[in-house]
Amino acid sequence: MKAPVKAPVEVIAAAPCCPPLTERPFSAAEAERAAPLFKALGDPVRLRLFSLVASHPGGEACVCDISDVGVSQPTVSHHLKKLKQAGLLTSERRGTWVYYQVEPSVLASMGHLLTPASV
Repeated sequence: MKAPVKAPVEVIAAAPCCPPLTERPFSAAEAERAAPLFKALGDPVRLRLFSLVASHPGGEACVCDISDVGVSQPTVSHHLKKLKQAGLLTSERRGTWVYYQVEPSVLASMGHLLTPASV
């Protein structure tokens, strides 16, 4: 019996999309590109999971090390999937475990948005 085929997941690029928030107002297109990053982090569980991965020694975290955030394992998986879809995390399966890393460009991209514009 064949395993069901899952539809591909759209991943949103985390490359710098926009100028710093203080430089000028976003265009509609820039706001559309930046919003998924902030929306993904707008949930307390997702923000906590992202923080756990970002601050984990070695720059990556096994799902087995970060799943104790007060919700069930299926809910953790759902939130990690949302973070991956937003382009905030990448993952790699090693045997039965999945290891997560912060997408390398995402912290720089979000930091760029939140940095005051040069005068």
